[in-house]
Amino acid sequence: MRDVFNFNPGPAILPEPVLESTSKAILNFANTGMSIMEVSHRSKDFDALLIETESLLTEILNIPENYKVLFLQGGASLQFAQIPINLLPSGKTADYIDTGNFSKNAIKEAQKLGNVNIAASTKDDKYTRIPEQSELKLTPDAAYVHITSNNTIEGSQWKTFPDTGNVPLIADMSSDILSKPLDVSKFGIIYAGAQKNMGPAGVTIVIIRKDLADLCPENVPNILQYAVQIKNNSCYNTCPVTSIFVVHEVMKWLKDLGGLKEMEKINEKKAAIVYDALDSSNGFYKGAVQKPYRSLMNVTFRLPSEELEAEFVSQAGKKNLKGLKGHRSVGGIRASIYNAFPIEGAQALADFMAEFEKSHK
Repeated sequence: MRDVFNFNPGPAILPEPVLESTSKAILNFANTGMSIMEVSHRSKDFDALLIETESLLTEILNIPENYKVLFLQGGASLQFAQIPINLLPSGKTADYIDTGNFSKNAIKEAQKLGNVNIAASTKDDKYTRIPEQSELKLTPDAAYVHITSNNTIEGSQWKTFPDTGNVPLIADMSSDILSKPLDVSKFGIIYAGAQKNMGPAGVTIVIIRKDLADLCPENVPNILQYAVQIKNNSCYNTCPVTSIFVVHEVMKWLKDLGGLKEMEKINEKKAAIVYDALDSSNGFYKGAVQKPYRSLMNVTFRLPSEELEAEFVSQAGKKNLKGLKGHRSVGGIRASIYNAFPIEGAQALADFMAEFEKSHK
């Protein structure tokens, strides 16, 4: 174990066994005598790795046969544009549900490319909650409905996904994918930047229902067409070889752990430790999100003053609790406790919170 607890929101902590196996592959991948950073994406050794990575992810998430897993580049931010480019034709409307910063970014990109309906927004509540099904003003024949499943900056999370009928539901799951069991068949597309729960920065996982890939207009550049990437098994261009290797190792780690049901238990335990510390402080720490919508991945809270928050972050850093400063757009404190974050780190934070509160009251 390292002596630092890494609460950074992304790039985020990786499992120790993954770091160890990756360090070996950096020197010699699959007994090729070459580093994983040097191996051709067209080689048989990498092709075998790519196939196995998709197989492991398919097994862990129980992905149906009519879906395809893609390993792309550009982060979730490129998907903000690539989705409407492929799926939002002229004359159609896409529904977006606004629950925070990254859903706002997705909306802005889509608005450049077509007609967008904001089906619901919690902006007036300062993004402290997720909208209820009854609040959604969905377009009956929408091209798709887009959500952000976990709001990394604000610290809120969808606990029950919206019912969109026959309209494809698309989810940015960058910060909570693989954190709990998931029914993939309820979605048209799931996408996630790997750098929070799946691996390092540099690769974006897209899980797409194959029939949706055929909707792309012919005049879209090849590299932006999902159908082209499917046909070329994510290798239309040079794919992010090293990042995909790390994702492969994370999938092995998750499987060895016992899969998503076991991962969910661990995540619930970690979150409970930190939220209990927050709630037992008699108001010294105030949660930034209403309780029913609190994220298991990103715990956000405030202290009585910004000066105390700065001192909290500084003193926590001296105790090797790193990366606790809230996002610059909202301030406060944010503890990101993704899959690889250890229970011991959650307890260390809770202990520090109690100590800091006692010395500042």
